[in-house]
Amino acid sequence: MRIMVEQAAARWYKREMSLVDGDDLRIFVRMGGCGSVVPGLSLGVMKDTPVSPALSEVVEGIRFYIEDDNVWYLDHRELHILFDEKHDDISLEVV
Repeated sequence: MRIMVEQAAARWYKREMSLVDGDDLRIFVRMGGCGSVVPGLSLGVMKDTPVSPALSEVVEGIRFYIEDDNVWYLDHRELHILFDEKHDDISLEVV
């Protein structure tokens, strides 16, 4: 299991969320949305301070992480955070 973040995706988050080097983004399980792993659940992203991160990846000075109590969602797979240039948007894919 791991998190893989494209540099372009990290730059997009920095721009859209006014992040600076050293900031942390928590990836968490939430109700609703279009989850590809568990029906009725999806992943959300928010600026937060890590408490007990199970997985993390630092890209463009930003730490993307998943807390220990949410890592079950990945079911031993990888999370890819990708930038979609055509739509100027982000995609979170569990592969």
